[in-house]
Amino acid sequence: MTSPTDQLDKYRASIDNLDAILLHTLAERFKVTQAVGELKAAHDMPPADKAREARQIERLRKLAEDSNLDPVFAEKFLNFIVAEVIRHHEKLRGSAPNPETPNT
Repeated sequence: MTSPTDQLDKYRASIDNLDAILLHTLAERFKVTQAVGELKAAHDMPPADKAREARQIERLRKLAEDSNLDPVFAEKFLNFIVAEVIRHHEKLRGSAPNPETPNT
């Protein structure tokens, strides 16, 4: 029979593994959004796309509901990530070279 302490340790090990997966997944997501930001900056595109954000919120709320996760939490989580992405895009836009200007 497994003791409660042993079972707790197993749960915590699973949580630790899932946390690592989440962080690695977020890192990969930010690599892609960095490339998006560079593309937007190079072509003078706005850092934010409100229509896409609205579609993403609706999509993730549905995914959350299907996964028995609170859709309000999912929306808050996405908004947090999107705010960070936009902050990066705005930073890139401010420091991006003009694609019409030759590099010197």
